[in-house]
Amino acid sequence: MGGKWPVPLSVLDRSSVRRGEDPASAVRHTVEFARRVEELGYHRFWVAEHHSVPGVAGSAPTVLASTIAASTSRIRVGTGGVMLPNHRPLVVAEQFGTLEALYPGRIDMGLGRSVGFTSGVRAALGADKKDADNFVQQLRDLLGYFAGASPTHRGVHALPAEGLRVPTFVLATGAGARTAAECGLALVISPVSGVDRMVEHVARYRERFRPSPLWERPYVVVSTAVAVADTPERARKLLLPEAWSLVYSRTRGVFPPLLPPDELPEPTDREAALLDEVLRGQLHGTPSTVRDDLAALVERTTADEVLVTLSTYDRGDLLDSYARLAELAR
Repeated sequence: MGGKWPVPLSVLDRSSVRRGEDPASAVRHTVEFARRVEELGYHRFWVAEHHSVPGVAGSAPTVLASTIAASTSRIRVGTGGVMLPNHRPLVVAEQFGTLEALYPGRIDMGLGRSVGFTSGVRAALGADKKDADNFVQQLRDLLGYFAGASPTHRGVHALPAEGLRVPTFVLATGAGARTAAECGLALVISPVSGVDRMVEHVARYRERFRPSPLWERPYVVVSTAVAVADTPERARKLLLPEAWSLVYSRTRGVFPPLLPPDELPEPTDREAALLDEVLRGQLHGTPSTVRDDLAALVERTTADEVLVTLSTYDRGDLLDSYARLAELAR
């Protein structure tokens, strides 16, 4: 497919831990990776929030985002995302207000509704599964602090957030798309339930969207794993370390550090089926194949932007894949 690439490309990095690596090292690598991503011309660099996960060191996204913003100069920096049920909206507003005050015009606020994966983590966070049910009210309170009028806590002001404009995104797999539409926020969605369901959710989001001071029109970011290499087989191998860790977490309850693709254990029948399920919604191949597949996904989903995520064992291979993808978009 020729012609100019149609939408911006951005990056989500979770600070994945490799076998034998210290989590602190993984976080430092994320900062360096952000610098390289900026050089490649990507639009945004986002970090995530995970707690007590052996294979993921990214636990404090606003702190990490601040360090990345200080270490870069152009690329937008944000979260994909802060899990709002784990935090007080006032504190989240203050944190993002501080980021925007320090790095004006470069900060994004991506928000999700997930809580800790285990009961122990939820207890440590002071959160519960029912807190996710309060996401809409928490979101309205958070936005209210930026506007100067929290609907719940009158007379309380979030400084320096009040009066600042931070583009806000809702991370959703389904029902959250309605929340994004009703609040007039951008939508970040991934094909975890299949592309057909994602297309349906996006269509309903666009139909129900109510303009807001943050977004006059609906804005859709499709998030998906993408791996690019010189052969389809090599590209698929790039996806295997994280895919295997996901399968391991589903069968054993723990997301482990990434292993080299050639050292992954032989999967059982159930694990093989789960591995195929994980890989089914991900894109991989040679540059020309990935460009066509990604362009087709953008066209079908009417995406305004693509948020690319890839975690593989070898960081050289990781950067090479992102460099090849960036070249396609030029």
